[in-house]
Amino acid sequence: MSKAIYPGSFDPVTLGHMDVIRRSAEIFDELVICVLVNVNKSALFSVDERVRILQEATKGIDNVRVESYSGLLTQYAKEKHIHVVVRGLRAVTDFEYELQNAQTNRKLSEGYLDTMFLTTSLEYAYLSSSTVKEIASFGGNVSDCVPGFVADLLAEKFRK
Repeated sequence: MSKAIYPGSFDPVTLGHMDVIRRSAEIFDELVICVLVNVNKSALFSVDERVRILQEATKGIDNVRVESYSGLLTQYAKEKHIHVVVRGLRAVTDFEYELQNAQTNRKLSEGYLDTMFLTTSLEYAYLSSSTVKEIASFGGNVSDCVPGFVADLLAEKFRK
């Protein structure tokens, strides 16, 4: 059985993330979306909220499950017996950052963990969670950027 991890903060999940999730789910028998706790970022949604949002967003994709993890991705992969990490690339600037992470993970895992890059579909290449949050914070329309129910959650968060 082929398994992969798609890690990230997903704060919030975008249609670009969903594009990578759907395509990865077609490649692997099982895809684990892992919401990683990033102490260097202040999140809009809690980890539990992000897990629930991703579970809702992926409920029609049978071979996807969503978990959270606080710690090194390499340790999580080893615990779950998963050898592949999936990462999405939007632009060349993403590649430099993601390549360094992939090489670090490979080294830390002593060769156990490989990274597979998927280029984001062109229609989502401009999307980032940060951009979506900024638009939503000013009351802008993000319905073309995130699943519909996530747009509603963002509007609710920024009304508070």
